Amino acid sequence: MDTPFEIFLSAPPGLEPLLLQEVTEAGFAAPEVAQGGVTIQGDWPDIWRANLTLRGASRVLVRFAQFRAFHLAQLDKRATKLDWGAVLPAGAECRVDVTCRNSKIYHDRAARARVAGAIESFGGKVSPEGSLRIMVRIEDDLVTFSMDTSGELLHRRGYKEATGKAPLRETLAALFLRQAGYAGDVPVVDPMCGSGTFVIEAARWAAGMAPGAERSFGFEALPSFDADAFAAMKAEAATRRDTDLRFYGSDRDDGAIRGAEANAARGHVADLCQFTRAAVSDLPRPEGRPGLVMVNPPYGARIGNRKLLFGLYGAFGAVLQERFHGWRLGMVTSDGGLAKATGLKLSAGPPVAFGGLTVKLYQAQL
Repeated sequence: MDTPFEIFLSAPPGLEPLLLQEVTEAGFAAPEVAQGGVTIQGDWPDIWRANLTLRGASRVLVRFAQFRAFHLAQLDKRATKLDWGAVLPAGAECRVDVTCRNSKIYHDRAARARVAGAIESFGGKVSPEGSLRIMVRIEDDLVTFSMDTSGELLHRRGYKEATGKAPLRETLAALFLRQAGYAGDVPVVDPMCGSGTFVIEAARWAAGMAPGAERSFGFEALPSFDADAFAAMKAEAATRRDTDLRFYGSDRDDGAIRGAEANAARGHVADLCQFTRAAVSDLPRPEGRPGLVMVNPPYGARIGNRKLLFGLYGAFGAVLQERFHGWRLGMVTSDGGLAKATGLKLSAGPPVAFGGLTVKLYQAQL
């Protein structure tokens, strides 16, 4: 269990290269794309920093042990010999998840029972409701132990209480912003803003505020945790830099606007964000330099009548062509036919799973 560890940063399949770009910019060691995320090398402070500062990662997993096992008795013996006290606090209650693939040990429940026994022999407790999560993957007879250091998924930033219908997760919003070319350097407009996810994420990015500055993490309960060192890291990450950029959201729903304003206030960017009740046809172009129009409109799959949405998409495209020359568009939708109804020359990104649907980011230079 010596450091450096292999650390796995999860991301929606299809968007791993965007997370790799963020991780590389952040200066983490040895970043590499893997299926469903990015791997890096690092120690516990790197794990804290990844949870605190990465906008696109969904979870941060630390891979703390690995060995070969060809039968359950061997798994039992080697798991019992692990230094669980270096990973788990005394008396910890944890959840154990096991997956088996192409291995002589093929029964995941039996394997879980052996790992649970090893943890209980150390003095820990295993429960489906455990606050800490140990994941064991047995593939080609290689047993890999990982721990979820995040706790709650990282899209739960800690400042968003009000949510609209079918909200976009903040981590996914951050990756889509990056895919659309955003780097915290231009104004952002969302004319169907709902609870304000795109607007607030863009504002906090421009202000240099860490996405996790308002929340706690699973690693804070671990024996390796240094509260004073992390407090200093968190204080630095929460510092807001000056920016002259402004961020604009509008929606036809009064409740959505009130919720977005409250979310922006809890996220300490209310002064950078302006939310207005307005229809798409009334969307004004902000003064100043061109920026990014970023939108997650209804698709008709879960919200709205698809037939009626063609008019909405058409009106939206007409407004952009009329008023937003020089701006860029990033539009998330599951329906290529609706996207085409904008009348814009669009390019589509890779398919991404979202809430039981498959969506794509459509982009255009206006």
